[in-house]
Amino acid sequence: MKILTFTTLFPNAAKPHHGIFTETTLRHQLATKEIQAKVVAPVPWFPFTHRMFSQYGTMARAPEVETRIGVEVFHPRYAVVPKMGMRITPFSLAYAAKARIGRLLDEGYDFDVIDAHYFYPDGVAAIMLGRYFSKPVVISALGTDINLIPRYPVSRRMIRWAGAHSAGMIAVCEALRTEMIGLGMDGERITTLRNGVDLELFQPIDRDAMRKTLGLDGFVLLSVGHLDPRKGHELVISALPALPDVHLLIVGTGPDLKKLQKLSRIVGVADRVSFLGAMPQAQLRNYYAAADALVLASSREGWANVLLEAMACGTPVVASNVWGTPEVVQTPAAGVLMPSRTAEGVAAGVRQLRANYPDRAATRAYAERFSWAATTYGQISVFRQAAQQAAPSGIALSW
Repeated sequence: MKILTFTTLFPNAAKPHHGIFTETTLRHQLATKEIQAKVVAPVPWFPFTHRMFSQYGTMARAPEVETRIGVEVFHPRYAVVPKMGMRITPFSLAYAAKARIGRLLDEGYDFDVIDAHYFYPDGVAAIMLGRYFSKPVVISALGTDINLIPRYPVSRRMIRWAGAHSAGMIAVCEALRTEMIGLGMDGERITTLRNGVDLELFQPIDRDAMRKTLGLDGFVLLSVGHLDPRKGHELVISALPALPDVHLLIVGTGPDLKKLQKLSRIVGVADRVSFLGAMPQAQLRNYYAAADALVLASSREGWANVLLEAMACGTPVVASNVWGTPEVVQTPAAGVLMPSRTAEGVAAGVRQLRANYPDRAATRAYAERFSWAATTYGQISVFRQAAQQAAPSGIALSW
């Protein structure tokens, strides 16, 4: 069957780490040889490409068309209006993508289903497009699109509208599915399919040799994620004074870099914190394998891929007890859940892990339970069921 992947969360040549999990999902789907795919991944329109304009300037450098993992990827530009973006972005996305999708159909790519990732604004726009082109849409809920954005009344109504008009929905953890049902969505049409982990890329390596190569010594924590308040890097930094022999490596970029660097100086641990920036997954694997623990202090997560990536490298985790994370960290071999999402909770979690540190082979064995195979075939099954439904019609947006 033919699918059209639609999402703003997809890597591009200018920002190769953006939405890497969506590309990984598609790569495993393609490996089954049961589907063909093209990707429409809109990026914000911006008139300047200079680096001084931060993420908008970076995204402006994305090519109109590129090939990734053997698939054509299109990046139409959509308008972002300051202060009104939350309300109008679904319409802007749909308008920007309509011409590109129409050309794909005219050129003979008559796809069977739209595979949309992230409920708002992407999923809402995908439903608009599906109704316009009479194509069924499957929407995947990933995290903040369900556990945060519905706090805004207009967005909540649009999310519920999209769910009601979808041909199927996927949640990456049971906690999100429960929340979707609480929003009024039909639980019978929501399938929970957790993300898998690439066990070939993320695997144990010669740890002593890698630590020597990276210049690591002592007990090393690794914190991976966008540098913003939701990821809780500041809590990990603030926990270090209570962990005097611990070093912290932070991988990621984002608006809070200077703030976090300043915090590390204020609490007196700047000499024990290293900011490594963004890095490709093959390089990140080396840090996973060399660290003693991954620490994830997020306030909200659907299914945090970094947890299983670290475990697959034999490294246990210390994680906040939020949303789908308890579904990932289920045994001592996986790691521990923090007693509270505070600096004190981070420190307590690290001490608990060190007091009963798991065998790294057991941690790897635990991660092996989460291969991509079952999830991928589950996704394709949802696509096939959606494709058999009557084609939607009508472009009216009435919620």
